[in-house]
Amino acid sequence: MPRVTAAPAPPPPALEAREVRHGFGDQTVLHGVSLAVAPGEVVAVSGPSGSGKSTLLHLLGGLDTPQGGEVWWAGERIDTQGTQARARRRAGRVGLVFQHHYLLEDLSVLDNVRVPALLSGEEGAERARGLLERVGLGNRGRDLPGVLSGGERQRVALARALVTRPAIVLADEPTGSLDRANADRVAELLLGLAREEGSGVLLVTHDERQAGRADRALHLLDGRIQAEQGLGEERGHHAS
Repeated sequence: MPRVTAAPAPPPPALEAREVRHGFGDQTVLHGVSLAVAPGEVVAVSGPSGSGKSTLLHLLGGLDTPQGGEVWWAGERIDTQGTQARARRRAGRVGLVFQHHYLLEDLSVLDNVRVPALLSGEEGAERARGLLERVGLGNRGRDLPGVLSGGERQRVALARALVTRPAIVLADEPTGSLDRANADRVAELLLGLAREEGSGVLLVTHDERQAGRADRALHLLDGRIQAEQGLGEERGHHAS
């Protein structure tokens, strides 16, 4: 009889939260949030101010430890690890993009992009140059951040987030401080590059237009996931 070869096991989620709970003092902010982001998938999270979005992102990025539940990166549980261990793993596995780009003003644009690679033990210069080309800033590598526009600075932050080929990109209102044209350009670059490289993306945004670019949308209200909506058709419209 012909030999039957077992199908390979599917890869684990790039990011997974299992019943994550967290609070401050006597106030509970997150009430058992569960979600998963597959490699190459974009998931948008929306919700009013105070719903727990930024707290959730900090926990999923290993910047803080949840008071209950579990956080997994590409099949590895990280919430039980110490601060330094999480930081080492985050440098190579997680890309972070915030509304405020947090560039290091004394470093060149190229060196800003290289920082996560250097922290994870890589040289990273060739990769950083390639990403700057991809985001339209290939000729700005020697410049200091102070001479860049807001949109350009956010594109540098985007390149920095992707320099280590992370399994997951966490983006907290990455276009919130940009005008519409720059917001659209940054969002297209972020989601296009991440999908192309197989990074899962969790995008926190108030902007319905940017959320519409995602594969799925989650709504967070009072620390709980209230609704989930597939956005495949909407994503295809934006990609066309």
